[in-house]
Amino acid sequence: MKVLYVEDEKYLADAVIYLLKKSSIAVDWVDNGEEAVDLAVRGEYDCIVLDIMLPKMSGWDVLYTLRKRNIAVPIIMLSALAEVDDKVKALDSGADDYLAKPFKTTELIARIRALTRRPPVIVAKELTYGDLAYDLNKRTLNQLVLTAKESALIELFLRQPEHLHSKERILLRVWGNDPNTSESYVEVYMSYLRRKLKLLRSKVKIMTVRGLGYKLTIQE
Repeated sequence: MKVLYVEDEKYLADAVIYLLKKSSIAVDWVDNGEEAVDLAVRGEYDCIVLDIMLPKMSGWDVLYTLRKRNIAVPIIMLSALAEVDDKVKALDSGADDYLAKPFKTTELIARIRALTRRPPVIVAKELTYGDLAYDLNKRTLNQLVLTAKESALIELFLRQPEHLHSKERILLRVWGNDPNTSESYVEVYMSYLRRKLKLLRSKVKIMTVRGLGYKLTIQE
């Protein structure tokens, strides 16, 4: 089992992570909402434990963003607020559980295990934006077959349409830590992907924002 733990209080995170690992639960930890979204969209987790008060992007915004993008992994919200209205808001917004701080890690572990025992939720097999439809299983864009790198690029863009991606971030997400790559690889594959969009006569375009990166947008 693998959990994404999102908590900006390091002393608390260290203690919880120690006990989770002791219970044979693998953990990735991030201390802000933006990184939480970046990791969660990869779909590698059985459960997300998400604090509400976070820097850069609140836990509420992380929750809304993930559910809007059809990320169906179970999410447990954490908050120092124990009001009924907050619990209702969390559950109504797509959270699977809510745990008020301070909490016992044994209870958190029990809730994680309870949630991950549930039958898996059917997740979207297709990402859509504008006139584009990308099949996650077949790796086809409007039935046009893509290469592995093109597939990774279009999936990144379709999971976060209108979001600005820097070359550095794209290089890390698509090529990983390969020391033999450079930002020129991004430019080359952007050119390949743009040709595919032109071939499909799509209204969706890859926009270059000079000095900042690229984003997917619709041009009428």
